[in-house]
Amino acid sequence: MKDGGFHFRDELSIVLSGEAGQGIQTVEVLLVKAFKRAGYNVFSTKEYMSRIRGGANSTQIRVGKGRVRSYSGRIDILIPLSKKAVTHLEERIDGNTLIIVDTELRPDGLERYEGQVHRVPFTRTANELGGTVYTNILATGLVASLLEVPPETLEELLRERFGGRGEDVLESNLEAGKRGTALGEEMRESGVVNVRIDRAPGTADEVLLSGAEVVSLGAIAGGCDFISSYPMSPSTGVLVQLSRMADRFGIIAEQAEDEIAAVNMTIGAWYAGARGMVTTSGGGLALMAEGISLAGMLDSPLVIHLAQRPGPATGLPTRTEQGDLELALYSGHGDFPRILLAPGDLGEAFELTREAFELADRYQVPVFVLTDQYTMDSYYNTEMFDVEGSVVRDHFQETTADYRRYVGGEDGICPRGIPGYGEGLVCVDSDTHDEEGHITENLEIREAAVNRRMRKLKSITERPVDPLLMGPDDYTTLVIGWGSTKNTIMEALERGGFEGVSFLHIKQLYPVDRRIGEYMARAKRTIIIENNATSQMARLLKLHLGRDTDRSILKYNGMPFSPEELVPRLREVI
Repeated sequence: MKDGGFHFRDELSIVLSGEAGQGIQTVEVLLVKAFKRAGYNVFSTKEYMSRIRGGANSTQIRVGKGRVRSYSGRIDILIPLSKKAVTHLEERIDGNTLIIVDTELRPDGLERYEGQVHRVPFTRTANELGGTVYTNILATGLVASLLEVPPETLEELLRERFGGRGEDVLESNLEAGKRGTALGEEMRESGVVNVRIDRAPGTADEVLLSGAEVVSLGAIAGGCDFISSYPMSPSTGVLVQLSRMADRFGIIAEQAEDEIAAVNMTIGAWYAGARGMVTTSGGGLALMAEGISLAGMLDSPLVIHLAQRPGPATGLPTRTEQGDLELALYSGHGDFPRILLAPGDLGEAFELTREAFELADRYQVPVFVLTDQYTMDSYYNTEMFDVEGSVVRDHFQETTADYRRYVGGEDGICPRGIPGYGEGLVCVDSDTHDEEGHITENLEIREAAVNRRMRKLKSITERPVDPLLMGPDDYTTLVIGWGSTKNTIMEALERGGFEGVSFLHIKQLYPVDRRIGEYMARAKRTIIIENNATSQMARLLKLHLGRDTDRSILKYNGMPFSPEELVPRLREVI
């Protein structure tokens, strides 16, 4: 143990690592809630292997004096719970990392850090309580004690989690929490570790939500009353959340037999007057391509939540990437308009998912909300979302006897009727059809129908979702990003203290907003940051705006960017 102990000020990065099935997620959930209730700003994210048991997984919890809202590569305190934990994270361990390890565990590679190791009797204490199953609660109590979380706060959380599992289970876990707290107090009192982080007023009153939960809430705020999906990580959390809230909000939730059925059910729901969504990942969206094209031909609204993960094929099913922008842009055969949105934080995940339903209904097009595994599985404390603007405005109309479904105006938008709502016949067809919706092979009608559908793009472009410029207006360097890179880029720019640099965060990926080109033209140097191998957003900007970015900073190993790695990479090019 290094002389003088370990001292942490203003911020702390805690990482727990072990095998799937060891209860790391339980520790994560309890600690994040405990820190938040104790008045700390908190952020948590995880990286895990695609297996039910075994492997090497880790969870990071950041606690800060100010807002903490991004993944960090730094580890201040590491708690390894398996033999592979240390070697799994060795690239992130440095001389300032305190490693708290069970006296009976000998993780591979630990000998390199013996001067940084503090041993605690997790296994022995857990066995005294009834078995190693209590190790995770001992670790929870220890870490909570290091930040002086009130014991009553931890007890309250343990009662909430184990209160329904029998008195014996509850009492054993309460005792494990107390024993863990005592271990942490001993470390503080003996000078092994000293943590000083100011609490943030009002934090205890904020909400603590994950990306999956927020996308679900945004969908409800947008009037979603139907979801049909086939489970596929990392998108499944949205299906689970909306299923849980189905009775409360009048939602029909259907786990379909496959993605083809899911997308077609959702198109049918819109046809019947519902507001439907599918949630999927890249492999699932590939199967939905024909249904997306069907929505284009029918002028049907459709909302698709696409939680990206690394491909091709199964790829890394539990990791993160921004590799499906072009898949969403070009899914479905033939020419028809669509909208692509990409939230960068929890607030935007709520707002843009809500807005997706309005845009789909108004323009009668597929609207994609692109997130990723990092967004889905991360959570932090934030202010309650503004739900005052959540007024659902249905854009269908009561039909008359002479109703024609596909009579389009200058904006390309047709009057949408609902079967049984009025006197008219609401006829749709997957083949080329006339204004009444009946099949035709008239080539002039075909050309006119395509032209009408494509006119919607002009209408959409006139009312885009605004990009967000952060930094000085007289910048010389413009950093461009989209989606989940937002908070990390902001933190990296703040840490780096770069002068003359501004950040443009793009929320509407397509149709491409012409103002993005104007922002780029004002810069002497443009840098784009993306979690993919080919800089897909840069290619899209070149295609539609005719502007190249000077440099691309890319990452595609399945992990998100961290501020620690972005700062030096930005310095190389600024």
